[in-house]
Amino acid sequence: MELRNCPECGKLFVYVRRNLCPDCLKKDEENYEKVKTYLSENPKATIDEISDATQVPAKNILEYLKEGRLMLSPGNVNIILNCEICGTPILYGRVCEECSKKLKSGFVSQNEPIPTKEDMTGKIHITKLIKYKKETK
Repeated sequence: MELRNCPECGKLFVYVRRNLCPDCLKKDEENYEKVKTYLSENPKATIDEISDATQVPAKNILEYLKEGRLMLSPGNVNIILNCEICGTPILYGRVCEECSKKLKSGFVSQNEPIPTKEDMTGKIHITKLIKYKKETK
């Protein structure tokens, strides 16, 4: 159980998944629903228009888009969200599909064993620790 202070209101709360206290989390969910509804009714609205109409800060609206909770309509050219790697315009999230595929393939193709040196002076390697435990039994 981890205790944290809410970054919005400063109250102490038990951290579960999101870094907000239950009251601020409820308010954030209500704001998200307002933005989602407004964006579905006004798909070409700008962030400032959405913020003014819903009273939700533009910073929060961008976070909803980056988290992938909201998705822009393909025709919305008024909100520019770019891939954080290559800069390509995207509709939601932080990276474009192409960069996402490259990242995933980079992780998957790394099936090489971790190189270990026998002489690891001043460092303990997990394989040596396992050998030591087996020898001492």
